[in-house]
Amino acid sequence: MVLIGLVSIVCGVALLVAEAHLPAGALGVAGAVALAVGAGLAIGGAGGGLALALAGVAAAGLVAAAWGGVIARTALVTRRRRVVSGREALSGRLGEVRAWNGDRRGQVLVDGALWQARASVLEAAPAEIHRGDLVVVERVSGLTLTVRRAEEWEEEP
Repeated sequence: MVLIGLVSIVCGVALLVAEAHLPAGALGVAGAVALAVGAGLAIGGAGGGLALALAGVAAAGLVAAAWGGVIARTALVTRRRRVVSGREALSGRLGEVRAWNGDRRGQVLVDGALWQARASVLEAAPAEIHRGDLVVVERVSGLTLTVRRAEEWEEEP
C-alpha cells in the first residue's frame, strides 16, 4: 500500500509540474487529487499514530485542488472574452471612409490607422460609399480590409 501511495505522489507531483508549464487547471486538479490520495495511502499503510499528518495532507490537497479550480475558471473566462488587440480585433469595428474611388476600393480610418479597403461582395451598391461615410469591417486580408456600409443602428451616437 505504501508503494502505491508513493507512486501516486510522484504522479501527482508530475501533474503539478505539467500544470505549471501548461496552465489550464485540469492537470493541477488531477495532480492535487493524486497527491492527496497517494499521501493518504502512504500514511495509512505506514501504521497508526499519523492522524495529524493525514489531516495536514488532506488540507494541502484541498488547497491545491481549489487553486487548480481557480486557474481553470480564470482560463475559461479569459477564453470567452472578445479579442481587444491585433488584426482579429478589427472585425466588426467602425471606420470612416477617407477616400473612395467608386470601383469597390478606397481608404478607411479604423482605430486611428489608415487602411486600404475594398467593398464587400455583398454590398449591393458600392458606388454609394462616399468620403466621410461610416463602414463596418467584415474581414482582414493582409493589409486590406473588406468593409460594408454601416447600418443606422451600427453608427455610434
